[in-house]
Amino acid sequence: MSAVWVLVNILLFLLIMSGLYWMQKKHISFSVRVFSALGAGIAVGFALPYVYGSDSKILQSSIDWFSIAGSGYVKLLQMVVMPLVFLSILSAFTKLKLAGNTGNISVLIIAILVGTTAIAAAIGIASALGFHLEAVQIDKGDMEISRGKELEQKFGEIQDQTFPQRILELLPENPFLDFTGARPTSTIAVVIFAAIIGIAFLGVKRKHPAHAELFAKMVDAFHSIIMRVVTLILRLTPYGVFAMMTKAVATTDVASVLKLGKFVMASYVALILMFLVHLLFLTVSRLNPITYVKKVLPVLTFAFTSRTSAGTLPLNVEVQTNKLGVPEGIANLAGSFGLSIGQNGCAGIYPAMLAVMIAPTVGIDPFNPSFIGTLIAVVAISSFGVAGVGGGATFAAILVLSTMNLPVGLAGLLISVEPLIDMGRTALNVSGSMIAGLLTSKAVKELDIHVYNEKGQAEEATTLHA
Repeated sequence: MSAVWVLVNILLFLLIMSGLYWMQKKHISFSVRVFSALGAGIAVGFALPYVYGSDSKILQSSIDWFSIAGSGYVKLLQMVVMPLVFLSILSAFTKLKLAGNTGNISVLIIAILVGTTAIAAAIGIASALGFHLEAVQIDKGDMEISRGKELEQKFGEIQDQTFPQRILELLPENPFLDFTGARPTSTIAVVIFAAIIGIAFLGVKRKHPAHAELFAKMVDAFHSIIMRVVTLILRLTPYGVFAMMTKAVATTDVASVLKLGKFVMASYVALILMFLVHLLFLTVSRLNPITYVKKVLPVLTFAFTSRTSAGTLPLNVEVQTNKLGVPEGIANLAGSFGLSIGQNGCAGIYPAMLAVMIAPTVGIDPFNPSFIGTLIAVVAISSFGVAGVGGGATFAAILVLSTMNLPVGLAGLLISVEPLIDMGRTALNVSGSMIAGLLTSKAVKELDIHVYNEKGQAEEATTLHA
């Protein structure tokens, strides 16, 4: 009998998918389709546990089937991340878009990412202190204890790694290994590898222009192909958002959220405040923040539902270039660096809040200015090399807590609400990388302000609507 109800749920899922496809055929805007998918996912996600129960086998089986669309979409996006990063940056060199100032642009992007992470840490500290969060307020269950032991084990694997060693981890020792995404810093390593080849191309162009011209044509051809692949995958965004949101809502532990409601609220207050800081930076740079919000909402929605900055990269770069007027080379650098450096949510707010919560358990006054100043500096420095996939925030928390001589195991206390908080953190991470691309483009006077201010949302204007 349970198989029959699973089949009914699958048919309902397919019916809603058909509705989204009908909206696409009617040329309804991409943003409207994404938010329709988001709303449908929330509704179905709440309905399923209500009808079958949160521990029902029918629910679990249905979610497994839904994940074909949700997790499958994320995997397709992750599939093109490395080729997209490599070819886009290399293409920027062959088209002379980055040739003369790659170093300056890279330094500026990294400075913005790390600087905003320091601000995010300060906001996280203020939120934790304002809500009077303390680790002792959370009951330790079996799940929390198990998570704590897991974190301590991970800490044992990295505790002897110094900051200079972490910097070395960014360099591509074996680029073919990094193309597989085997390391947390693989994306940055691929960026560096592409930049080195690009610089070599410029040298060959001066000495052997015929060879350089042939190479440039090959790169341009491969880049066109990979961008077409990105276009095909991005067409599936509304369907992926619907499936992922359904799963996220249906599998949320409501009891844990209610029990730890203050911690969830404090986290989202900090995340929203930091997003407002992003908008403030745009305002100071004489860019309309409302325009930014309207154009990036589909990207942030996907980041929120998928919980992967890396998977969001194709969508991130697409919107930066086609909607915000950021040059392609800068957009790729900002998006790629943002996967492993200075993530405002995962590497900024989250470890700072944890440190403030845990400090009283070892007799440290979290209001102490010296503690606060040291924590902000540690968070900013530790934000190098945080992976833009699930687990990046955990890695950042381990680094910060261990450096501050705080018990790492207590970071597992929020495990029951971790997915819910991680959704907001990921969206903020992605916004931070886009802000870095925008501000850098504005600073080097390469931002196409006409594209940024353009209000038209025509379907043919961007591959997002293809």
